[in-house]
Formats: sequence, structure tokens, C-alpha cells
Amino acid sequence: MKSSMLSGKTALVTGSTSGIGLGMARSLAQEGANIVFNGFGDAQHIEKLHTDLAREFGVQTAYHNADMSKPAEIEAMMQFATDKFGGVDVLVNNAGIQHVANIEDFPAEKWDAIIAINLTSAFHTSRLALPGMKQKNWGRIINLASVHGLVGSAQKSAYVAAKHGLVGFTKVTALETAGTGVTCNAICPGWVLTPLVQKQVDDRAAKDGISMEQAKKALLSEKQPSGEFVTPEELGALAVFLCSSAGNQVRGVAWNMDGGWAAQ
Repeated sequence: MKSSMLSGKTALVTGSTSGIGLGMARSLAQEGANIVFNGFGDAQHIEKLHTDLAREFGVQTAYHNADMSKPAEIEAMMQFATDKFGGVDVLVNNAGIQHVANIEDFPAEKWDAIIAINLTSAFHTSRLALPGMKQKNWGRIINLASVHGLVGSAQKSAYVAAKHGLVGFTKVTALETAGTGVTCNAICPGWVLTPLVQKQVDDRAAKDGISMEQAKKALLSEKQPSGEFVTPEELGALAVFLCSSAGNQVRGVAWNMDGGWAAQ
């Protein structure tokens, strides 16, 4: 059932053609928000994805294929949202990539790409969204950090650096908008079974010669005490809460939804 809490508002979700971003887009559309999708994938699949969602929830949707490592393309995407819907009311910075290696073996170009997509892109989308949000005196910026924005893990130097940076950027954004109706917060998920994490499961199953189910359990048991994956739907529900009036004074928070990971 569709609610109307965000009716007439527009949400732009980066990296929303699958995984967490798609979960966020669905949850916000269910509340009546128009959605601007962004991400890579098969063109026909993406077209079906956003037209089906528009039909299911009775909202308007659009798609922009901006490469989130390229500032000029981000600017084009934000202008596209303004031309199409009059601006962005809810900005979800979700796009992210991963690479795993020891620091001395970490390819410099991978470091640059991870910092660009996981951190710098949020600066560019935010700087372009904030003037319109301030003018309306209402807006929500939700940065998808990670439990790795709060703690470290070996072999993930670029990802951990980017996500810690995103948490810091969230706090500064929240302080700069504290006297307005614009809020900024970070959501810090633990393991979510996204395509990014599925690749790590696949690699572990192949490397250790174990089944997919065993690989999933091994991955979870190392870090996530609940022994269960966080779901995109659970993260989407948290985003909806942050967009509600109950979230008016939730500002600059790094909210971990991690099955107890950071509590250890």
C-alpha cells in the first residue's frame, strides 16, 4: 500500500539499479516520492525496473546514467533532476565500489576510483542539491556509509577511508544545515547481500571449496553477531523514518544497522 508522506517530493538515489539503492528507491516510492534512478546495467532491464516501479506505486520515475566518478556527469544528472522534477528533495548517496588488497599491493587507480565514487561523488551531489533544499527549507540527505565508516577491516584501506570520510562529511553537512529544515545523516549497514557482497561470498566459496550457504555463514560469523544479513528493505525503512517528521532533529548521526558488528 502506498503512503503519501513524500507525495510531490523527488528522491534521487545514486547506484539504485540493484541492491541497497534499489531497496531505498522502492521504500521512498512507496511513500509517494518521484524517483530519479542512477546506476549501471542492461538498458532494457533498467527501463523495465523504473517503469514497473512507477506503475506499482503511482509515482513518476526517470533514469540518468551518470558515472559517479565524473563531476561533469554528476552535474548533468542533477540538472536533469531539476529539469524533470523541479529539483531534488531527498538525496541518497549510495553509489559504491570495492576492492580488496593489502596496502602495499593496492593499485593506485583502484584507490582513486573508490575515493571518487564512494566519497567525492557525495560532495558533488550535496553541493548541487543544497541550494534548492535550503530555498524550500526542507530536504533530506542520506549518505550510505557502512559499518566500515565506524570500524576498520584489513585489506579494505580505500573503502574504509572513504566511508570514514563520508561519516565526517555527514557531520559537517548536518552542522551547516542545523538552522534549517534540511537534515543530513549517514546509515552504516553491516553485511547486506548485495551484488558487491555476493562476489565476496562467491570468492570465499571458490577459495575454500565450500558451498554458498557455508560461505555466507562463514562471512557473517566473523563480524556480524546476529548471523543474519541486513536487508535492503530494512535499510529503506530507516531512510523513510529519517525523511519523516520524527526525523526532524536527527542530524549528523551515523546510524549503524549491522547485526551488532560495531558493538563488539
